[in-house]
Amino acid sequence: MTLSSPLLLVAGLLVTAALVWAAVVLGRRRTRALAAAGVTMLGGRRASLGTGLTIAGVGVLAVAAAGPAAMVPVPRTAGTVILAMDVSSSMGADDVAPNRLAAAQRAARAFIEAQPDTVDIGVVTFEQGARTTARPDADHSVALKAVDRLKITGGTALGTAIRASLTAITGKQVPADPDGAIPDLGYWPSATIVMFTDGQNRGGQNRGGDIERAAETAQKAGVHIHTVGVGTTAGATVSVDGFRLHTALEEDVLTWIAETTGGAYHPASDAARLDGIADTIDLRVTVSDEPLPLAGGLIGLALALLTGGAALTVFRSGRVI
Repeated sequence: MTLSSPLLLVAGLLVTAALVWAAVVLGRRRTRALAAAGVTMLGGRRASLGTGLTIAGVGVLAVAAAGPAAMVPVPRTAGTVILAMDVSSSMGADDVAPNRLAAAQRAARAFIEAQPDTVDIGVVTFEQGARTTARPDADHSVALKAVDRLKITGGTALGTAIRASLTAITGKQVPADPDGAIPDLGYWPSATIVMFTDGQNRGGQNRGGDIERAAETAQKAGVHIHTVGVGTTAGATVSVDGFRLHTALEEDVLTWIAETTGGAYHPASDAARLDGIADTIDLRVTVSDEPLPLAGGLIGLALALLTGGAALTVFRSGRVI
């Protein structure tokens, strides 16, 4: 238990102790005086109980005045979330209305708005390269503006997206390592990456190479990756630099990334499923000790004691004082 004003507690307990001393001394004097006069005092126990309740009420008030609070464990969603948004050319496909990117933007906005201010949210955009467009911040309006500014361009490099997201989380540059070494970024168990993408990987990478090393880096750092598959397996055709290309959702690689890092794959083959993504992604729940004020309950107890003491006094003597 903690106290906001320990000095008030000390002063209140001194007053309570003084009242106890006065009640004992005066009670003994009254008893001796009545005995000397040959008078038997009736209702002595009731009188003592009334005095005891009143003094106890004063003591409890003294504790309440000190502002006591109990530290209780409170679970809450907290930590850092990076939204990795695919802005590659394939995200212009219209198999999810009005197109994949617009649907992902709407879902990302809903996700941001659903998070409490205990969660710092950042945004990373990726195509063949990747960059942080909003650093993790408790001010979610920054992330919302970054999502609204997204434009379609280039190919897709999932491994680069993961490394850029880890860089935003840790503040340390996470470069590609052609030798396959997994860098030590420390342990970030409260961080999560939510990747909105169709999984079309056209950055010269494959699951057995750069993507695998990037996912294992996230796993080693304790960062979960939730992948949101935007698109359909049937796919659609998009126009890129004058060419017509067929693009389809690649669920296998997105499922593998999520399972490798302890996250989950969330299929979103239509706009309705994307709109509900915020409710399906479980972020990290942390337990922190938070103060629970006790003054209100103690004041109620003190009033009950004082009322009981006053009632017994009135019942005994027919007057309050």
